[in-house]
Amino acid sequence: MNVPSTKERVSDEAEDALLAAAQAGDSRAFSKLVRLHDRRVMACAMQMLGDRARAEDAAQETFLRAWRAIARFDGRSKLSTWLYRICVNVCLNHIRKRKRTQASDIDDPRTPAIEADPSQGNTSPVHALHTQELQKRLQGALDGLSPSLRSAVVLVLLQGLPHKEAGEVLGCPEGTVAWRIHEARRKLRVELADLVPETRPKRGKGTK
Repeated sequence: MNVPSTKERVSDEAEDALLAAAQAGDSRAFSKLVRLHDRRVMACAMQMLGDRARAEDAAQETFLRAWRAIARFDGRSKLSTWLYRICVNVCLNHIRKRKRTQASDIDDPRTPAIEADPSQGNTSPVHALHTQELQKRLQGALDGLSPSLRSAVVLVLLQGLPHKEAGEVLGCPEGTVAWRIHEARRKLRVELADLVPETRPKRGKGTK
């Protein structure tokens, strides 16, 4: 199934009509639903996996699973929430598979080769190396989070979902989501502490 990108937008009523048609077996209606949601699903997969090729595979698998299960979608959550739930589960499966083979991988496949981009102001290979190392640190910090913390970070901090909707995606209470975000932030601050400049308190008058 192709998953084209588009900026198409429709009303809630029009989306409900497409959903009803898709549940009745109309593949063209489902393709239109894919075009409505593919950007957010792809973004979620990319943020979960950090690699475009893996993310494209995960997005493809997400919509394939959705098509097979669309007749059973009961509407108790928003369609976008349901798709997020499928996408997160697909990505977690990809992460588990990758961890099983990661021990034999020397290089991180998500990190591009060091190149100077002539379209950018600074084309120094040293600058490119610094940027790559920074990206690796950020990716590594996110990778170091548990699957539950990482999923919460992607949905709330990166995708912008409210805690309640993220809880619907993850199958946990809103308070649990809030705790996971707090814990993830704490761990990320510790892991990336050396990247944050140290701030010293200002000295008041009369202090030396």
